[in-house]
Amino acid sequence: MPLNISREKIKSRKGLRTGYTTGACAAAAAKAAVLALMSQSKAETVDILLPTGERVSFPVHFTSFNSGSAKCSIIKDAGDDPDVTHGAEIFAEAKRNSGTEIKILGGEGVGVVTKPGLGLKIGDPAINPVPRKMIEQAIRSADNSGAGYDAVISVPGGEEIARKTLNARLGIIGGISILGTRGTVIPYSTSAYKCCVSQAISVAVASGCDAIALTTGSRTEKAARKLIDLGEEAFIQMGDFAGHALKSASRAGIKRIIVVAMIGKMSKIASGARQTHARKSTLKMDALARLAEKIGAAKEVMDEIKIGRTARHVYEIMPGSLVPRFARELCAEAAGHCLKIVEGTASVECILVDFDGREIGRFYDKKFGTKPNR
Repeated sequence: MPLNISREKIKSRKGLRTGYTTGACAAAAAKAAVLALMSQSKAETVDILLPTGERVSFPVHFTSFNSGSAKCSIIKDAGDDPDVTHGAEIFAEAKRNSGTEIKILGGEGVGVVTKPGLGLKIGDPAINPVPRKMIEQAIRSADNSGAGYDAVISVPGGEEIARKTLNARLGIIGGISILGTRGTVIPYSTSAYKCCVSQAISVAVASGCDAIALTTGSRTEKAARKLIDLGEEAFIQMGDFAGHALKSASRAGIKRIIVVAMIGKMSKIASGARQTHARKSTLKMDALARLAEKIGAAKEVMDEIKIGRTARHVYEIMPGSLVPRFARELCAEAAGHCLKIVEGTASVECILVDFDGREIGRFYDKKFGTKPNR
């Protein structure tokens, strides 16, 4: 049987409070609206069944109704996760239609899909499949007569919130997405960002890209756009998730992958790290010292690299004449590890840029045809 769990009791494994997705909030708001329409009264709380099998209760923040329609809202509580949608007011307006179908529509602040590859039709509201199912189930749990309803989901201020997300890069314009596969938000989970990376790759493939540029952030993407001639959809910020991005690109059928990074992240990739965040991987200065030895650096340089604390320090102590060779060797090491991740399904080029976005060196494996245009 499903568990009846209050909002305060759900905890993550680390003791942080778990929150709820926009999809769960939309479903709860839709149920509250149908109940208000049927009873012509306000429900103080509503409960819904999450995809995980947990039953959770939400306080209803706003209710208005008349004989033809009802509108309710739920305040999005992301728990202890730094979610940009935390505190957003998720509305659902419900009214009967003449059929038996439940039609889920997007209103103010809900984005519209403008690019292929997201599993939603172009022109449809960005309400993902699992939340759509949750909304329909919530409505049916309020009214099991089989009556048809139009449910309009809206998020006032959603367009402004969306500017802090990756929606525009994915081709979702005008508002936020209604998301969630579990119904809950795990504090500081990386799954949401990894999902965005996978979606961005899907959009690239659906847009006809067979080559993509994976960057570690906005600065490296800016540099990549100057160095590489690819379409808009081909530039993807993988963040710290190099392994996930490479694997996703391989599975999606991408044939050419260009990784652009600064020395810190590139050094970690060259050491075999698939996740380059400081909490997940450490910088191996000994490995950088071995690369310096390989290109003929003096022992004093190698010794200083070994005791250094940052990869940036390598630039400061490396003789200028050796920097291009060092950069190429570092990129070659990184490309080798990337090729292992994609298991030979794609060519890999690694480009090292400095902190001003200038190219320092690159390495391209020549096993797969022609290099991408620049």
